Amino acid sequence: MYSAIARNKRNTWFILGGFVLFLGLIGLVAGWLAGNNWWITAFILVGSAGYATAQYFFADREALALSGAQEVTREDAPRYYRIVENLCITTGTPMPRLYVVQDAAPNAFATGRKPDEAAITVTTGLFEIMTDRELEGVLGHELGHIRNYDIRVSLIVFGLVVAVGLIADILMRVAFFGGGRRGGNNQAQLVFLLFGVVAAIVAPLLAGIVQASISRQREYLADATSAMTTRDPDGLASALAKLADQGRPLTRANTSMAHLWISDPLRPGAVSRLFATHPPIADRIARLREIGGKF
Repeated sequence: MYSAIARNKRNTWFILGGFVLFLGLIGLVAGWLAGNNWWITAFILVGSAGYATAQYFFADREALALSGAQEVTREDAPRYYRIVENLCITTGTPMPRLYVVQDAAPNAFATGRKPDEAAITVTTGLFEIMTDRELEGVLGHELGHIRNYDIRVSLIVFGLVVAVGLIADILMRVAFFGGGRRGGNNQAQLVFLLFGVVAAIVAPLLAGIVQASISRQREYLADATSAMTTRDPDGLASALAKLADQGRPLTRANTSMAHLWISDPLRPGAVSRLFATHPPIADRIARLREIGGKF
């Protein structure tokens, strides 16, 4: 687990650095196409660094707001609070803030930059279908994300996926509406148009691949962490089976934060399985059964 935590911390800075470098290269091309106006490059580079910094500190609030989560206390949700509190005592983890989303789709996610600033969010639909044993497995999974620092990497990916979508939109608008007003250099206009179209197509695909590759492995790790914490891998396996059988798309599902949830909130079709943010639930259950056989 300690190697996974160290890897997650390294990945955070690697992803942030790669994002700033990626936008810096876009800035270089944009400056060249604009007639060697390198102030455009500087503006994009400084802006991307500022955005990355802001996402590092505020992406958790953005995710909670997008999901429609409302904070609850011990009095509001005693069952929820009791299970998380017991898990935190067992693992020595700081008590996270607890949130609930009013949605019949059963699901949950954790967020925050570090364990002492973390939050766990569950839907009302999760409470309705889970036994205490199963709910403990799910909340142990989310607490595993917190303990393993998965939440930091996931938040950074969430913020940057949002940024990539924004960049692609801007490039498309500039390519189609701004290019026609540029005079004198038809070759530059054509290159700018091609660059905008390619970036608008490739950027979201690249973001989806990064999002999926990071998320899939962290789900397996959080499942194993939950099993070791509760000493009951069959409880989480039963919960996952219910999620597979009774899961449904979230009312406020957002593609950019799909990888945060314990179960895929979008339920993609066969064509989009390549970019699925979660490993198959059947595979996760099989791994948990294998872990259970070792206790």
